[in-house]
Amino acid sequence: MLDEGLLTLPYTVRSMTGLAADFLGWSERGYLREGYMADITVLNLQTLDDLATYENPHQYSRGTVHVLVNGVFAIRDGEATMALAGRPLVRGGGAFDGE
Repeated sequence: MLDEGLLTLPYTVRSMTGLAADFLGWSERGYLREGYMADITVLNLQTLDDLATYENPHQYSRGTVHVLVNGVFAIRDGEATMALAGRPLVRGGGAFDGE
């Protein structure tokens, strides 16, 4: 939708980060602020491309440079690190403990 001009980048980022965190009641997430969880994605907009299709949905996108989850690199320099620093979150900000 970005490449079609239907959505702007600032609107898209806001919708996926702070707005979503506010709506779901996730405190200390969704914004780059001191003391908040460091969930950060760095994209290269020149090479950004979603390769998944309906016929072949399990494809990684291009253009993701780094992803940090809770301050730990999950993707570094475009390569998965296999680090599992995340935990599923539930509405209200708590982490799902599997029960």
